[in-house]
Amino acid sequence: MRIQRVSKAVAVGAALALALSACAPGGGDATSDASKSPGSNGGVEAENSGLADLGDITTKDDEIKTTIGAPEFISYNGYTPQTYSTYNSGITDRLFAGFYYMGTDGKVYPNTDLGSYEKVSDDPLTIKYTINDNAKWSDGTPITTADAVMAWAMQNLNLNTGSKDKPLFSSVSTDLGDTVPKGPEGAADSKEFTVTFKNPDPDWQIQTWLMHPAHVVAKKGGLSTEEFVKAVRDGDSKKLEKAAKFWNEGWMTKPGTLPDEADMPVSGPYKLGSWKAGESVTLTANENYYGTPAATKNLTFRFLADTGMVQALQNKDVDVIAPQPTVDTLAQLEGLGSAVNIQKGDTLTWEHLDFNFAKGNEMTNLELRKAFAMCVPRQEIVDNLIKPLNPEAQVMNAREVFPFQENYQETVDAAYDGRYDQVDIEGAKKILESEDAVGTKIRIGYSAPNERRTNEVAAIKSSCDKAGFKVEDAGDAKFFAPGGTQERGDYEVALFAWAGSGQITSGQNIYATGKPQNYGKYSNPEVDKAWTTLATSLDPAVHAEQTKKIEKLLWDDLYGIPVFAHPGLSASGSDVQNVRHTATQGGIVWNAEQWSRAE
Repeated sequence: MRIQRVSKAVAVGAALALALSACAPGGGDATSDASKSPGSNGGVEAENSGLADLGDITTKDDEIKTTIGAPEFISYNGYTPQTYSTYNSGITDRLFAGFYYMGTDGKVYPNTDLGSYEKVSDDPLTIKYTINDNAKWSDGTPITTADAVMAWAMQNLNLNTGSKDKPLFSSVSTDLGDTVPKGPEGAADSKEFTVTFKNPDPDWQIQTWLMHPAHVVAKKGGLSTEEFVKAVRDGDSKKLEKAAKFWNEGWMTKPGTLPDEADMPVSGPYKLGSWKAGESVTLTANENYYGTPAATKNLTFRFLADTGMVQALQNKDVDVIAPQPTVDTLAQLEGLGSAVNIQKGDTLTWEHLDFNFAKGNEMTNLELRKAFAMCVPRQEIVDNLIKPLNPEAQVMNAREVFPFQENYQETVDAAYDGRYDQVDIEGAKKILESEDAVGTKIRIGYSAPNERRTNEVAAIKSSCDKAGFKVEDAGDAKFFAPGGTQERGDYEVALFAWAGSGQITSGQNIYATGKPQNYGKYSNPEVDKAWTTLATSLDPAVHAEQTKKIEKLLWDDLYGIPVFAHPGLSASGSDVQNVRHTATQGGIVWNAEQWSRAE
């Protein structure tokens, strides 16, 4: 998988939720409207990546506090279906290095702090990776091929407990065992390895080959690192059971309690320092980091609701905020004048209503899905909630392409005939009557509290109740939490957002049968086939053709209803340098290791 540094789609608004691997980037293509002040740009931008070229720096003994939302931190292991969320990833992405990063311009840039890679063959597609000699985990253990094998193992459905429906490692991504059948090839203790793809892969640069420490997982499984690597390569699931159990559960601790430091070494610029349940997590600079050091020693993530973020920024309780964009929030920030810098711009995050296709749910009936789509007031929602923030905003009619991208209209024209553009109460009524379904209850679930989504649900209820539905606001703080409403399937419609990375094959993990991010259990063999065709071609023309086909099938089936692309909005104290907007799922903290306070 390409998880954003595991990059798939990340569910936004979910206390846990995922990636638009279907789904995260920095400068050129993302229009940026950042208020300027002397503290707004503390370094020269490196190429178009969005990262500042800070030169030779030393870590400043200071603390910068940020908030990206209220949800509690979940785990050092942010790559299980229960822990993979934008909130958790905002923290864990600071802990782990990868061979690439996404620039603010949406392009892939190599992370030369860790190493390098080169394509050595097109047929078969073969990539050679070289890890820098000085690259090591924070406990001093060298980063080696064994760690790449660890990353391959946890994304490998061929390691299972009897069938591919029961993977050994409970990962948000499970396709890499089929994509790269032999896995990373090279000695376990080597600094070089090669990977050979079964088929062409248009997203090969953003495959994830480094995540968690192999030496720790091996030890917890009663194995040496070499024994662990051999068991993975041999497909010896039985021998790996204890190690996999630790990977799945061993880093899950109760809120406020971190795992033992020896069990959670990091490969990135920060490490976990402390955790106050319900309040904050503080990261401290990794003193053994082999690359450009963190600009500031302590980086604290506070768990604050959107409604309290502006006040916290004004009071200097936090330095950087990423509130949900609303008209009131923007007005409040503008009212703070020169005390803050405001970052605005397009994002690859989009709001949608997804149906529950689980057996027995009312929404398995296509006619009822049609009736619901007829009464959802998408234009009203965009006009009232989004246009005041982005006057160019429009109702979104695609899933894999955004309104600000060049190929959007061409894709929509090929896939969608506009039948749900206007509210049709009478048409919805007729369907409900013919299906003997007047009074059908529609529970719209989402991660609460969330002012904008509450307003969206209120608008939908006002409209759809007139058609004969009984819409219920099923917002819940634990909607996406392990064992929560979404996991139990106690909803008809889920309201959330996917945050994208610009990845070409991202949607396969969401819409293809049985994939980890296919939460609503949707299945269509034609969609599966189209994704396979797209994901195994390097030809942009094939990508465009199959995207149109997929979009049309998703509209015909009414997998769900896209609503709008999110406008981006964040703000920082005017004394904080290098805070930069990005359109991708990394959000405002994408380069937090570069933040520092002006002298």
